[in-house]
Amino acid sequence: MPKTTPFLPYRILLLEDDFTLSTILDEFLTDHGYEVTCVYDGEKALDRGYEKTFDLFLLDVKVPYYSGFDVLRELRLRHKNTPAIFITSLGGLDDLSLAYEVGCDDYLKKPFELKELELRIKALLRRTSGMLSETIITLRKSLTFDTLSGRLTTPENSFILPKKEAKILKLLLSTPNVMVTIQALIESAWDFNEEVTEENLRTHIKNLRKYVGKETIQNIRGQGYLIEKS
Repeated sequence: MPKTTPFLPYRILLLEDDFTLSTILDEFLTDHGYEVTCVYDGEKALDRGYEKTFDLFLLDVKVPYYSGFDVLRELRLRHKNTPAIFITSLGGLDDLSLAYEVGCDDYLKKPFELKELELRIKALLRRTSGMLSETIITLRKSLTFDTLSGRLTTPENSFILPKKEAKILKLLLSTPNVMVTIQALIESAWDFNEEVTEENLRTHIKNLRKYVGKETIQNIRGQGYLIEKS
């Protein structure tokens, strides 16, 4: 039986040009609660990597147009620090060295067991995301947010936030007391093909302030927002 998908699934960009293997990985990861975007060549991987925010890059190396190595190198140059795992038939020391040189976090040689891939993904996300080790965040006394379910609990009530507002709050809480840019918040909450303006973002921020307090979410005019958390 498929596992229950969390309210805020972790988003994976999967670059794999073998359609059969891509389908297998997509179905397996989706069943285990992840949101998967599949691409089949390096050019599309770069496009999606620029357009959308992901929690993990899962990259084959020998793919059309740009290799997985080239894709990750370019994304790192664009300050995309998303954790990355290479999945490849290449197993030489030179390949392994290059993989880590361009910025990968893990390297899995084909063929591999799906269970091993799942374990590596969980371990990597646990290392790189405080949200996995601390899913219930306390903003202040009697005010908590569950980053997996999207549930906000106040002294008076407990309810599931609308999806976009939950994503915005989750990103703000990932770096408390540090500004998150307007662009990063938009990329986190809206898909690349959705039309969105800064006014849309301000509306959701206004709604969140009703629940967490106006003083809790600070506006850095024209740049972004930060959440104050002691």
